[in-house]
Amino acid sequence: MPHPGWSTFRFEGIGTQWEISTPDSLAPAVRSELCETVAAYDQAWSRFRRDSLVSALSRGPGRITLPVHATALQKLYSALYRLSEGAMTPLIGSSLERLGYDARYTLNPSGPPLPPPRWEDVLHWAGPELAAKEAVVVDIGAAGKGQLVDLLGQHLLASGHTDFLVDGSGDMLHSGNYPVTVALEHPYNPRQAIGTVELGNSALCASASNRRTWADGLHHVLDGTSGKPIQTTVATWTMAASALVADGLATALFMIEPRRLEEEFEFSWLTVSSSGAAAFSTGFEGRLFT
Repeated sequence: MPHPGWSTFRFEGIGTQWEISTPDSLAPAVRSELCETVAAYDQAWSRFRRDSLVSALSRGPGRITLPVHATALQKLYSALYRLSEGAMTPLIGSSLERLGYDARYTLNPSGPPLPPPRWEDVLHWAGPELAAKEAVVVDIGAAGKGQLVDLLGQHLLASGHTDFLVDGSGDMLHSGNYPVTVALEHPYNPRQAIGTVELGNSALCASASNRRTWADGLHHVLDGTSGKPIQTTVATWTMAASALVADGLATALFMIEPRRLEEEFEFSWLTVSSSGAAAFSTGFEGRLFT
């Protein structure tokens, strides 16, 4: 939670709630810039709107030029696609749509799970340039909100705000001299916490299979090699220097052993399995409730 006495700017964007807390109120121009950043990100990446940049590729082969921040996303996704042997992929959108998580939120599966096409077969992604050999549904939801958290933090720093907490519905970035204590949401009861962690000058992101669930136990965290929901893990939390990395790794922990990720990324983590067992890294300095 932000510190008592801090001012909080709340707004909606990319289908979620945002809270930006600072010691002093944000000027109207800064607030407008933050909202515009969220709107521009949605217009570039949303698979839920027909006028977004990536939606053009869902209608047939083509090439698009994305904002410069696409380079950092490409680098992260490439690494996690390789480490997961294809399980974590930016092409998971077609599998999500087949299971009913589509632009109309029908939540009605059109057939059994199917894997998306392999990245190397249909997609060429180099920096901001994205080219598809056939119609593909690009979905960067596993790391996109984290990157947007970082972008908002960059705008705050550029406007002279060095103390802040950006909270995109649980994906957080903190800056300044006043760490905050964050509750870790219980994966089966959002009104309870399983513990707390202190966040200071870093990012904290979470992923949980219970956040978006529908018919017959279906949820939004899928294995890209099968198109099926992953059932072994129910919730993850990660802390890293950037929200982009923390967000991506929170999803990757559903598919990749932590020690493998630790070979290439600097982060700390906590996971809860479907059996209820918790595991965490030595660097995850939080307090778990018994």
